[in-house]
Amino acid sequence: MCGITGIYNYGNDKPIEKGILQKMCDVIRHRGPDSEGIFLRNSVGLGIRRLAIIDLQTGNQPIHNEDNTLWIVLNGEIYNFIELKKDLSKNHSFYTKTDTEVILHLYEQYGEKCVEHLRGMFAFAIWDEKNKKIFIAKDRVGKKPLYYTLINGSFVFASEIKSILEYIKKTPETDLEAIDLYLTYQYIPSPKTIFKNIKSLLPAHTLTCDKNGNIKTEKYWDLDFIKKTDLSFAEACKKTESLLTEATDLRMISDVPLGAFLSGGHDSSIIVGLMSKLSKQPVKTFSIGFDESEFSELKYAKIAANHFKTDHHEFIVKANFIDILPRLVWHYGQPYADSSALPSYFVSNETRKHVTVALNGDGGDETFGGYLRYKAMKGSLYLSIPFRLLGKKMTKNIASFIFGSKSANETKYLRYMNRLISALSDPPELRNLQWHYYFSNEAKNILYTDKMKQNFNSNPYDYLLNIFRNSPAKNIMDRTFYTDIKSYLPECLLVKMDIASMSNSLETRSPFLDHKVMEFSASLPPAWKIRCLTTKYILKKTFKDLLPKEILYRGKMGFGIPVGKWFRNDWKGQFRDIVLSQKAISRGYFKKESLEQIFDEHINGKREHGYRMWALLMLELWHMVYIDKSIKIS
Repeated sequence: MCGITGIYNYGNDKPIEKGILQKMCDVIRHRGPDSEGIFLRNSVGLGIRRLAIIDLQTGNQPIHNEDNTLWIVLNGEIYNFIELKKDLSKNHSFYTKTDTEVILHLYEQYGEKCVEHLRGMFAFAIWDEKNKKIFIAKDRVGKKPLYYTLINGSFVFASEIKSILEYIKKTPETDLEAIDLYLTYQYIPSPKTIFKNIKSLLPAHTLTCDKNGNIKTEKYWDLDFIKKTDLSFAEACKKTESLLTEATDLRMISDVPLGAFLSGGHDSSIIVGLMSKLSKQPVKTFSIGFDESEFSELKYAKIAANHFKTDHHEFIVKANFIDILPRLVWHYGQPYADSSALPSYFVSNETRKHVTVALNGDGGDETFGGYLRYKAMKGSLYLSIPFRLLGKKMTKNIASFIFGSKSANETKYLRYMNRLISALSDPPELRNLQWHYYFSNEAKNILYTDKMKQNFNSNPYDYLLNIFRNSPAKNIMDRTFYTDIKSYLPECLLVKMDIASMSNSLETRSPFLDHKVMEFSASLPPAWKIRCLTTKYILKKTFKDLLPKEILYRGKMGFGIPVGKWFRNDWKGQFRDIVLSQKAISRGYFKKESLEQIFDEHINGKREHGYRMWALLMLELWHMVYIDKSIKIS
């Protein structure tokens, strides 16, 4: 696992300055503290900060082919590299034991189609001397980040936006439509970023930049939910177990210490259980929790740890850790509002004290149907009929009357039911949208100044609606799964874990995100995933003898933090001083009275605005770190 950077002066023959490439590498040193590598050849330069995982002695990058006409930098791991190397060795010579060199020879043999042979997580760049072009690629699901820009005749790319900013020097123009998307979804969807002229390469895409500066992007993979398996349910359970065991086994290949995150949920417990069966030594496991019991899963993590006899470690996150937020904002590089980024950062920090690689259960919910909103969608297919006849206004009034207490003390169940019932009069794609957004268009319309509203030329809802409507699936449930896999998973969850782990020089691996596992899961009938009110039905049946019963039959619990409580107590001063400051108001985005209303309603217990306040706080902190530079991160 590493951080990569590069510059190609396609518009001229101006040599790359080594100093600027080193600055681009230095700013992402956390991604690769073990070594630095730089390749310079006339108008092209590649840089890398390496976190050594495989081939510790000879694996330093950049790596070249036999005649030095191809050079590569890789961030990630290729899990099938040994198998690929055996085949490639018939026609190619290897001078390292790395997975990186395998990609280079695959490129020699298959050209840009080389990505189709890779099984793993990756973002890499190849300089092709003969054809005078840069070729970059991103893994199928989008685990590894890659950003790029064209500026003054140069193509510049990097694992993090901050490296590109080192090259540009002057802060680029903020994209206000990206802020609108951010407030809607809590993240900025690719290919957009917070900056107008910097883009994020989409998952399962490649990009080439030739000597004339022509950019070509291509999609090389997608999930197909239309073609379904011919296997029986029992046979499908056996194949699920076989594929996930193989995926876990492949991800345990490492030349450095390895462990696992353990939340006590189904997914992480299954991975730890499989690791325990595959390992001769007790698995090192790591969990994080809160003093607030309704947010903490440590009880279940202990049950799983005891059951699998792991070497277990725990850590508690407290409200007084707010001082870490500016550093967190600096690491993410652009506004990001999933509050679980905070505990993810701390569990990664604690884990790195013991191991360099950690497996996790990421992707289990999206791949096998684990979210509560999937149950809501399935139930709504039948419940929605009378409500669609009643109409939107009447439906919302009913939901508000029965479940909308309008109090900050209302239970999570009441908020969930209010949101569920309110959406029943809408078609499925709009229901799915409402169960995702944080600020609705109506709420933002109240919040934005008139000047801010003038900057929007598109509807942020179209992003999610278009994925749902154009998904390669025949039924509503498969469309729902596909939408999350193409949006929430890569743009929110995987961004969160990549930054949280790599900011602590920790590599994380996700067996559920193996593309063979995901392709098989897509072929399963949705009724095998959501059976009546049971989520992840086939996964639970497959591993019923592996998991302790307390884990197998427990309900779903999200990985959130008690922001609502913290903003009413420890954090209310910070919110007032930062989000309601004169500097924040002067940006011209939000009406001061609307921000004050959100603050007052939350503090006085009239409404629950915790997660919205978190999004607003993180947005203003981003401005302070990246635009004003009033907060310096050393």
